[in-house]
Amino acid sequence: MAAQRAPLARIALAVRPLGLISLLAVPGVGVAVPSLDAAAAGSFANLALHCAHMEYPNKISHTLGSDADVRPPRELAPAFFGCYDWHSSVHAHWLLVRLARQFPQAPFAAEARAALAQSLTPAHIAGEVAYFQTPGRASYERPYGLAWLLLLAAELRAWDDPQAHAWSQTLSPLEAEVVQRLGNWLPKLRYPIRVGEHSQTAFAFGLVHDWARVTHDAAMQSLIESKARAFYAGDRNCPLAYEPSGEDFLSPCLAEADLMRRILPPREYGAWLRHFLPVIPTSAKRTWLAPGEVTDRSDPKLAHIDGLNLSRSWMLLGIASGLPQGDRRIGALNAAAEAHAAAALPAVTGEHYEGGHWLGTFAVYLTTRAGLRAP
Repeated sequence: MAAQRAPLARIALAVRPLGLISLLAVPGVGVAVPSLDAAAAGSFANLALHCAHMEYPNKISHTLGSDADVRPPRELAPAFFGCYDWHSSVHAHWLLVRLARQFPQAPFAAEARAALAQSLTPAHIAGEVAYFQTPGRASYERPYGLAWLLLLAAELRAWDDPQAHAWSQTLSPLEAEVVQRLGNWLPKLRYPIRVGEHSQTAFAFGLVHDWARVTHDAAMQSLIESKARAFYAGDRNCPLAYEPSGEDFLSPCLAEADLMRRILPPREYGAWLRHFLPVIPTSAKRTWLAPGEVTDRSDPKLAHIDGLNLSRSWMLLGIASGLPQGDRRIGALNAAAEAHAAAALPAVTGEHYEGGHWLGTFAVYLTTRAGLRAP
């Protein structure tokens, strides 16, 4: 069994009002959400390092075909058995890649590389592929975990580093398996999945579309765009007032809008958004979307609301970035993004493993502007 790291003490991020060191904003509006420096990045990296090879507790989504399938997580998923569940392990590895890439001289970078080298071996990835190819697992980790695996692959491909190039090659058989699975599934998917948890299609489509742009996979990009238009282009008056549901970590309405800004040109997107979310005000001074309230961070489902606040924040920034310059809704979107970030970032600690094993990824996705295209 892989060695487990010692229990992690609570990681204090020392988040000052509005920020983890510096501020970022969508251009043209003086509203900001926190960005990272190396020290704060190290705090988030430690969350992933703590769990990347910690096998238990573990929540397995596993179909048994016989007694032979009763095996421990490290044998079922040799690369991604830590961090409580498969998808959280995958995106914890994405976190380590992204932060080591952005902070190569930081104290945590060497440990992040060591953890990645331990996980991303040819034998481990071959074991992952074998698991996926076992009959009866067609829907395994679809679409959330599959989308994060492609984002991990995209992050490795974008990192100009010899070790990252080697890891990218090592991961490529699993990457290809995931692409094939999505390519087989999407043409058969007749309806969108509009929930606030893992099976939601809009969020996963956004990550897959980002992967397709990095890898220049025109076929997957076209497939995602055609499905997005078929599922969402005609949507009107999304019931944002009904959100959140009690265990959401993704907003159905905002995730759809964040996907469509990837698909539509700014002017067309602005018109679509006006019909889809007419509730967005034209003044940053108007409060229109309150952050969700978390009642118990030791409860793995109730802690989802911290993730909702983080994902809402980056989706609001994404929506604002997709609008034409000067659009009067941008200020209100950025103000709401700032409020959600301020509500959630101080809660991203290692105090409760229920949130600590995954919220660091959401914090890093937000504060490193993942998913936002460079101006």
